[in-house]
Amino acid sequence: MAETPEQQGALSTSSSSTPADKDSSKICVLLNATGNVPIIKKRTWTVDPNKTVSWIQKFIHKFLKLDANEQIFLYVNQTFAPAPDQIIKNLYECHGTNGKLVLYYCKNQAWG
Repeated sequence: MAETPEQQGALSTSSSSTPADKDSSKICVLLNATGNVPIIKKRTWTVDPNKTVSWIQKFIHKFLKLDANEQIFLYVNQTFAPAPDQIIKNLYECHGTNGKLVLYYCKNQAWG
């Protein structure tokens, strides 16, 4: 299933000098590498609040250019793995800290 340019651009860096009005409703996500996964240099991203955890997993997988047989596991605050169909907005409202949702990603199961 191919993504449209709008879907691909829904995850953007938060380093812009003047945030646009359309970004004000987005959620700031901090991505931390764990284990033997390559590190993404830009750790802070803004995400559409209606995206799912599986969408972020697919984004990381494509960004890191991993093989099709490699998996990405996501963890919230080093404690639990959210369900793939979980909405980012819900996770942020329950587990967001300091205005960010902290997600850890790895290629092997780490916590939970």
